[in-house]
Amino acid sequence: MFTGIITGVGRIGAVHDLGSSLQHGKRLTLEAPAQWLDDVGLGDSIAIDGACMTVTTVDAAAGRFTIAISAESLARTSGLATPGAEVNLEKALRPNDRLGGHLVSGHVDGVGRVTRFAPVGESFELCVHAPRELARYLAYKGSITVNGVSLTVNRVHDLADGCEFSINLIPHTVENTALRALKVGSAVNLEIDLLARYVERMLGSSLPTKATP
Repeated sequence: MFTGIITGVGRIGAVHDLGSSLQHGKRLTLEAPAQWLDDVGLGDSIAIDGACMTVTTVDAAAGRFTIAISAESLARTSGLATPGAEVNLEKALRPNDRLGGHLVSGHVDGVGRVTRFAPVGESFELCVHAPRELARYLAYKGSITVNGVSLTVNRVHDLADGCEFSINLIPHTVENTALRALKVGSAVNLEIDLLARYVERMLGSSLPTKATP
């Protein structure tokens, strides 16, 4: 589990194929900020642009670690196989950590596309088109994770093919996450609020509430 509070911005240093077919995934070497890997070990979970991945090797002194990403994960996410790209990093939540954002699983639900990213006053407005299958989970003042960052929805406009939602980004968020590199047309990883999943299940399920004899 994660909180959507980014603790470091890393960079994809190298991408290597794990096989010769489209069914094979890739091995990524990532560079992390100084000292960021000091408490990271083999097998630890790290969210990379919102996608939970497992550390397969780590060199804390050099500030590098590797992950293996499957073809399935590559097909359902964006921006995880581009050498040189900046990525948001978050270590897994510990029981005694502060929950500064909202509960995030690190499982990307879909890919959205930036329709606007522009300064408004001292802040920035980020507008994203979400696919139709995710639109029903987005609500005014609800939570959404964009490339691993926990954010609050300010506006939702329903469309025939999904919805467009708007977010206000304070300067601190732009300066300290990889969201600063977004532009119109950029693809972004989206994870909906966990609570929305359970609400839909409870309200929409046709299953009986108890077993019948």
